Amino acid sequence: MAYKARDYSYLIGIDGLSETLLKNHFTLYQGYVTNTNKVIDSLTAMLKEGKTTSPEYAELKRRFGWEFNGMRLHEFYFENLICPTPRPDAVTKKLADAFGSYEDWGEDFKATGAIRGIGWVILYRDDATRNLCNLWVNEHDVGHLAGCSPILVMDVFEHAFITDYGLKRADYISAFFENIDWNRVARRLE
Repeated sequence: MAYKARDYSYLIGIDGLSETLLKNHFTLYQGYVTNTNKVIDSLTAMLKEGKTTSPEYAELKRRFGWEFNGMRLHEFYFENLICPTPRPDAVTKKLADAFGSYEDWGEDFKATGAIRGIGWVILYRDDATRNLCNLWVNEHDVGHLAGCSPILVMDVFEHAFITDYGLKRADYISAFFENIDWNRVARRLE
């Protein structure tokens, strides 16, 4: 059950994110894929050896969420970036229904991204109620909403922007907004 890193090289050349930044980010993502597989292999071996009560087994079980979510959140992030696409009316309507207007949603998403610290900004859909909310997630493996699906994911760890923007996170967030693949967002909302 090995995971394989996906190829996101098609993103090279999008406005606002340099080739150097993207290649560094891809390398970081590939590390999460590699480490996810290593943790799975180690856990499988320890299970076969009967070492499930060891502290090492417990720590690897805890570590798995960090590595796996680091891999998966980067995939969500890269996949919702592309040369800008028009925002479908259905997406605009759903965001307006949830936040009052598309502009209010955007302001809240951007403000969430501007929070001091490192982490992720995720537009989640509650799968039980279909409600939408923007959430700050500090760590890959902590703070996610159970029963909710990520619709739009923005990486706000420094590696996502500091190469191109230094400490100007707001400029990075603007560049992110210019490169949202709204068609992907629409498919995730379905």
